[in-house]
Formats: sequence, structure tokens, C-alpha cells
Amino acid sequence: MIKHYIPNTSQALPAFQPNDKLRDPALYHPQPELVDAVNVALTLGLPLLLTGEPGSGKTELAKHLAWHFKLGDLLRLDVQSTSTSNDLFYRYDALGHFQYNQNSPHALSKEELEKRFIRYVALGEAIKSDARRVVLIDEIDKAPRDFPNDVLAALEELTFYVPEIDTRFTAKSANQPLVVLTSNSEKNLPDAFLRRVAYHHISFPGPERLLAIVSAKVAGYSKEQLEPLIDHFLEIRSSDYNLKKIPATAELIQWAYFLQSAGFDPAQLEQSQKSAEVQGILHSSYAVLAKTKEDLAALRKQAK
Repeated sequence: MIKHYIPNTSQALPAFQPNDKLRDPALYHPQPELVDAVNVALTLGLPLLLTGEPGSGKTELAKHLAWHFKLGDLLRLDVQSTSTSNDLFYRYDALGHFQYNQNSPHALSKEELEKRFIRYVALGEAIKSDARRVVLIDEIDKAPRDFPNDVLAALEELTFYVPEIDTRFTAKSANQPLVVLTSNSEKNLPDAFLRRVAYHHISFPGPERLLAIVSAKVAGYSKEQLEPLIDHFLEIRSSDYNLKKIPATAELIQWAYFLQSAGFDPAQLEQSQKSAEVQGILHSSYAVLAKTKEDLAALRKQAK
């Protein structure tokens, strides 16, 4: 068992050793149906709307596309319930500007004001960059009702105005950004919006695909070693456990990485009577999979 933290002892904080493969866009392998949806969006110049349970790889697809087409860093907007159309393009630090005006006799030029108090984001950065970029608008279902239609209007016009510096930015039609929108289906999106996007639902992978995903992301286990771990994870997702928050692919990868780091042999999952040591490692590892007190208790009960 990993012992990075031992209470009542004097310890130096251990060096963090991240799993570099976890977020590697080169290791993202979309299902054929998702590839087809991407090609439809590219051919028609439409935004691609993705749904699927949290942790199913919606965000990772956008990162993968930016890497695959060599279009620079992903431009991302995390949508909030208070998001407005301006948030698609830029952020203006009104308070900072006000404080500057209160404390300085020097009036800022447009260039100075822009440099100090305006930050371009998402579509704004894509339009200003004068090149094709990938833009992720994450969890658009959290936005106010009119926001999705504002996104479509912005993509059709590829222009925005910054009144604080009295400047309009416009992109060439050839620099149409590739836009990926994600939704966790928390609420229905407007019909007018849905008619003007390409759509795909990322369904949960089957055992063989899960095996391929985890073996690519977690070094140290062979596919044969991972099979009982995948089986146990699918059992956890089943109705037998009755979890409130069902873990997804992202949690599976983290869980497998933790177990591999702890030197755990997945074959031990197949034992009808598990040793106290095995139960202890599983109890600890379930902190990755469970997201509520009740789910954690259910998982630990089953481990016995």
C-alpha cells in the first residue's frame, strides 16, 4: 500500500509523479461513430455538439482534435449559469480599470487599456488569431436560455465588437474555427440551436473498448491482467450496487493507475475470499470511484 502520508510523523512532501498518459491527446481513440460525426461537422462547417455522461471523453475529444490538426492550444470556455454572449469573446476587468482611473492621473491609450484590462477568450481569441483554431464550449446546458443561439450567431458572423476600445475584430471565412460543444443534458437546449449543429452521443464503452482505453493510459498492466479489473468496474456500474453517482471512464483510468502504483495484482479481485490486505487496498482505492458517502459505504461493504 502507498504510504505518502503517515500521521504523527515528520515527513517531507513526496514528489508528485503524474500519469503523463492520462491527458495525452495522442492516446485518444474515438469510436468510429464519433469519427463520422467529426467528419460531418468539418464538411458542413457546423459546431459539433457532444452529450454523454461526465467522464466519457467529450472534453478530451476537443483536445485531441487540436493536437491532430496541429491547430495550437485548445481555446476553452467553461460555461456558467451567468454566462453572456460577451463571455464568448473577451473579459473586461471593469473594477481594475476603475481603480486605475481613481489612482492615476495618466489616461490610458486604447492599446494600454487593452493590454491591462482586456483578456480575449474562446471565440474571441480564435477570431483574433487569424488562423483556424479549435474552440471548446464546455457544458453549454448550464447557460441561460439565449446563450446557445448567441453562439451560433457568433459563428455565422465571425465578428465581435469591444466597446471599451471601440474596436471590431472580424475573421476571414476561411478561418472558421472548429467548435466542440459539450452538454451533460441537465436541461433541454433550444430547438433552433439543435437544428444547426452536428450531434453525437458518446455512449459508455463495452468491455473490449474499456480494455483498450485503460491499457493505453496505464503502463505496468498487461491486457490480461486488466481483464478482472475491468470486470469488477463494470460490476460496480451495474444496478446491483445501486450507486447514486456511477463512475465513468475517467474514474476507471485513475483507479487502475492507483492500483498499479500500489503494486496491486488485479487477479486478486477474482478471489472469493479476499485477504485483509487486499480489502484494505480496495477500501482505499474506492475513494477514486465513489462520490458520495453512501456510495463509498456500498463499495466498501461489497469488498468484504
